[in-house]
Amino acid sequence: MAYNNNRRGGYNFRSRRGSEQKDPSKRGLYVEVRNGDVMKALRIFKKKVQEEGILQEYKERQHYEKPSAKRKKAKAAGRKRWLKLQEKQKLERGY
Repeated sequence: MAYNNNRRGGYNFRSRRGSEQKDPSKRGLYVEVRNGDVMKALRIFKKKVQEEGILQEYKERQHYEKPSAKRKKAKAAGRKRWLKLQEKQKLERGY
């Protein structure tokens, strides 16, 4: 008998995950190609991927970023949005 060095005491966690992934409603993104129009399907797929933020999340996960660096980046982005809004309001007032 082989000793199971698993923290879960013999329970195979991966087998449970696999059964969840077999559910057709959790297949992920897909696009149906109609009348052989692959280019239209590709455009629709790209739009879905953009809306879900999949590529952005992938790029963020490529390298670890410290929480302090994330906060700094978010604060800089907020400041940039605020300055852009101020500039827009300034132009509308005619200054």
